[in-house]
Amino acid sequence: MNVIDSSCWLEYFAGTHVGDMVSAAIEKTTFLFVPTITLYEVFKKLLLELDEDKALFAVAHMKQGNVVKLDSDLAIYAAKLATQYRIPLADSIIYATTRKFNCLLWTQDKHFQGLPSVKYFEKE
Repeated sequence: MNVIDSSCWLEYFAGTHVGDMVSAAIEKTTFLFVPTITLYEVFKKLLLELDEDKALFAVAHMKQGNVVKLDSDLAIYAAKLATQYRIPLADSIIYATTRKFNCLLWTQDKHFQGLPSVKYFEKE
C-alpha cells in the first residue's frame, strides 16, 4: 500500500528521475491511497505553473487510486501526529492517511525524513 506525497506526484508528472522511481507505486492503483489534500496541492501547483487542462488531467490520473476523504476521525489522528512529529497541517493529513491504511509514504518533503513508514528522496 502506498501514499504519494504531492512533491513526488509533481516529479512523476514532470517525468524526472524521482518520478521514474515512484512510477511503479503510482501505477499500481489498487494499492494506491490518495489523500484529498494531495489532489488540492497538485492541482493548485499545476494550475499556477501550467494550465487548467493539464491540472485536470493530472487529478484525473490521481483519482484512479483510492481517494481518502478527510473525515473527523482522520482529522483528529492528523492533529495527534502533527503534535507528536511537529509537522504542518497538510503533511499531518498525508501522514495520518499513510499510517491509518498501513501504507508507505513516498516523499521529498524534509518534514517526513526519518519518520516510520516513509521512503524519502532528496530533492535534486
